[in-house]
Amino acid sequence: MTHSEKDFFRRYARQTVLPGIGNIGQERLQKAKILCVGVGGLGCPALLYLAGAGVGKLGLVDDDIVDVSNLQRQVLFATEDQGKPKTQVANKRLERLNPSVDISTYQVKLCANNALQICRDYDVIIDGTDNFEAKYLVNDAAVMLGLPVVYGSVSQYEGHVGVFSAKSGACYRCLYPYPPQSYVPNCAEAGVLGALTGIIGSIQAMEAIKLALSSDLLKPLVGRIVIINAADMSASRFAVAKNLECPVCSDNPSITELVGYEHTCESEMPGKESEITASELSSLDTIELIDVREEHEWELERIKGARNIPLSRIQQGERIDLPRDQLKVLYCVSGVRSQQALLALKENGFKNLKHLRGGIMQWKGPVSSGPA
Repeated sequence: MTHSEKDFFRRYARQTVLPGIGNIGQERLQKAKILCVGVGGLGCPALLYLAGAGVGKLGLVDDDIVDVSNLQRQVLFATEDQGKPKTQVANKRLERLNPSVDISTYQVKLCANNALQICRDYDVIIDGTDNFEAKYLVNDAAVMLGLPVVYGSVSQYEGHVGVFSAKSGACYRCLYPYPPQSYVPNCAEAGVLGALTGIIGSIQAMEAIKLALSSDLLKPLVGRIVIINAADMSASRFAVAKNLECPVCSDNPSITELVGYEHTCESEMPGKESEITASELSSLDTIELIDVREEHEWELERIKGARNIPLSRIQQGERIDLPRDQLKVLYCVSGVRSQQALLALKENGFKNLKHLRGGIMQWKGPVSSGPA
């Protein structure tokens, strides 16, 4: 036995000894090609365990750069990585863990124009995304290419994980045919516990490994969703039935090419003329500054001089006492809810409205913490 063969045996000895894996299973893992869309809270732990297990080829898709707010849960990155492309940093980290893994990086946003081209080179797709646009793109591309998707999502203390495979049963659209019409807060706005993303991402890695092994002993979560509540550590599971009228995986689909929902959403949002930048805001004196986040968010931090009128109150049609003529600037965490609030206030007859582009995350002026 050569030195390299001894190293190989030692590296994977703890898993090749398992029933359902063995040397044949390890060879299957070495031939497997797994794409991870999103190198964030879910993608980071999933990629670490896939590289550690010896998956032959890994693909990493993400157009983002490392931010200090990522470090609470995105365990591939360190403090000194801030400002660097996530795929670049992740590539180097995974290479140090296991240099035998072939890694391809795509420092792009997954979109209708590139999803099929990127996904077609892989056997399994891990959905590590945090927005509906990307989840529907991943699902639809996978259906069109005949690939399984290991789905995951997290919000606050709850995580979902499962496997969608149109070949064997249901796809994501069988469960959710179309994106929600109402606004759904993302992790930045709703919050998430880092350890929970580690749990869900690790389960995604486990499911991808089971799919790659194709062992009769190991049963992937095909057509099933597991829900984990980290607050009390309870778990439940439910089956997802194939929708015979599914818009993408039925016998007569209405969706036959990839759809980019970002354009639909943007067309419903206020234009750039309704935006104000952080630097422009800092130069203004006489304005009504309105924080449209919920009260618990407002209590943690806020821009000095603002008042709190949550989006939920605005959308419920509650009577809002605001000056009609004075400039009113709305803000939230990232600029999404403030756009929703702007539209709702316009419908109620308010004028002279703008919203802060990028929200409090882009604000460079004074921010207060705790109750005023």
